[in-house]
Amino acid sequence: MKFVDEAIVRVQAGHGGRGCVSFRREKFVPFGGPDGGDGGHGAAVWLRAADGINTLADFRIERTFKAAAGQPGSGNGCTGRSGEDLYITVPVGTAVRDADTSEELGDLTLAGQLLKVAEGGKGGYGNTRFKSSTNRAPRQFGSGLPGERRTLALELKLIADVGLLGLPNAGKSTLIRALSAARPKVADYPFTTLYPNLGVVDCGEHRSFVMADIPGLIEGAAEGAGLGIRFLKHLQRTRVLLHLVDLLPPDPEADPVRDARAIVAELRKFSRALAAKPRWLVINKRDLLPDEEAERRAAEIARRLRWRGPRFLISAATGRGTRELAQAVMSALEEAAAADRAPRGREFG
Repeated sequence: MKFVDEAIVRVQAGHGGRGCVSFRREKFVPFGGPDGGDGGHGAAVWLRAADGINTLADFRIERTFKAAAGQPGSGNGCTGRSGEDLYITVPVGTAVRDADTSEELGDLTLAGQLLKVAEGGKGGYGNTRFKSSTNRAPRQFGSGLPGERRTLALELKLIADVGLLGLPNAGKSTLIRALSAARPKVADYPFTTLYPNLGVVDCGEHRSFVMADIPGLIEGAAEGAGLGIRFLKHLQRTRVLLHLVDLLPPDPEADPVRDARAIVAELRKFSRALAAKPRWLVINKRDLLPDEEAERRAAEIARRLRWRGPRFLISAATGRGTRELAQAVMSALEEAAAADRAPRGREFG
C-alpha cells in the first residue's frame, strides 16, 4: 500500500431529532394534555487509533464521513432514538487539527485511544416540555440542533524510539536492514529511500526498540532541495537520533564534516525541539579503509565537529560494530524510561 502521511477529511456529526407535538387522547379524558416526546440526539464522530495501519492512504479515497441523525420524538412521551456514534479508524501516531482554524484537536499515540472530533446535535424538545400553568396546550417544539461540521487535517507521525539522520547514501537503510527485519531498498545512487521505514531491533529477551529510517537530507532541504524536510516530522517522537556520517564519501571533493553541519542546520530550520534531541555520531563504512586508517579518520571527523557526545565507528554493510551500537542505544532508552518512571520529589515554597 502506498505510504501517505497527510490527509484532509470532512466530518459531519448527526443532527438532533425534531421534538413532537402531541396530545393525549384517551376515552373519558377529554383534556389529556401534551405528551409529545423529545427528539433523539445526533451521533458524534470519533477517531480511534489502531495498530497494524501505517498509512493514511484510505483517506485519499473516502474523504467525507457523516454520522446518523437522531430520530424525531413521538406521542405518549416517547423520546426518539439517538444516532449511533461513528468511529473512524486511524493509525497510531496521527495528529489531528482543524484545517480551517489550525486548532490542535489531539494526538493519538496509543492503540485504542479515542478522540471526539465532532459533537452531535441535541434533540429538540417535545411540547410536553413547554407545559405550564398558563400554557396547558402548548404547540411549541424544538427542531433539534445541527451536528458539528469540521474539516480535519490528519498528519501521521511514526512512533519510533530511534531515528536515523544523514545524507543520501550514508548507509541508513543498510543499517536498519542489518539490525532488523525491515528490508528497505538499498542501491548505489542517492534517494533510494523515498518514504520512511520502521524496523524493530531485537536486543535480547524482552528488550527491543523501534528504529525509523527517513529519506536522506541535503543542504537546502528546507527550501525544497532533494525530497525536502517533510519527512523530518517522523523523527519528532523519537528519543535518540543517530546521525550517520560517511567515513569515505564516493565524491572525493565531499567533506563529511561540512555535510554533517549542513544536516544539523537543516534540522534547526525545521524544528529547534528536534535539533535539541540527544544525537549520537555514527561514522559508517569503516570496511572501506584499514582499521588504523579508519580509526584515525573517524577521530579527525569528531575533532573537527567538536563532538562531545557518544560516537561509534561501524560498518553497516558487514555488520561490524552494529550490535554494540544497538546495545548502547537499548541501554540509553532503558535508562531514560526508568528516569521517567521515577517518583519526583514534592515541591515546596
